[in-house]
Amino acid sequence: MTTTVTLDRAGRVVLPKSLREELHIEPGDQLELEYQGERVTLRPMRAGSPLRKEHGVWVFRGGRNISASTTDGLLTRLREERDRRNRA
Repeated sequence: MTTTVTLDRAGRVVLPKSLREELHIEPGDQLELEYQGERVTLRPMRAGSPLRKEHGVWVFRGGRNISASTTDGLLTRLREERDRRNRA
């Protein structure tokens, strides 16, 4: 993606909303700034954990999509195992 942005008087740049959404960047996230000659690169600094809070909800981003049926099956199995342990 290539786009043009304008530096404001305070030296700030606004990242386009579509880019923020695609990269899952939210207010308060940190970006690493790297420059070499005339080139400036911004890179999101990701935590070591794929678990992060998005819009007040904890979300796991594991890098690949998981179907709802897979998630439901895993949760059912884990709950059954928990219930068996609690009854013992």
